[in-house]
Amino acid sequence: MAKIKEEQLKVVTEQQQKLTTVLSQMGVLEIQKLNLAQEVKNLEGEVEKTKKELEEEYGKVSINLSDGTYEPIKDEQENA
Repeated sequence: MAKIKEEQLKVVTEQQQKLTTVLSQMGVLEIQKLNLAQEVKNLEGEVEKTKKELEEEYGKVSINLSDGTYEPIKDEQENA
């Protein structure tokens, strides 16, 4: 049976190993991406829940996140 040269075999083997490694890393990154997307979705839900709780207590307000002060949000229908 015919064989390729040792040096050629080494090159092909190294390339295949690198490809396998990169593909594996891509899979890990994709899983991380999916996990982060789910975390974003969960955080958005928490933010919405907090907004509703604050709106029930203070009405529609704009909150300054630096110091906690707030101002009422004027309804656009009032301006019309």
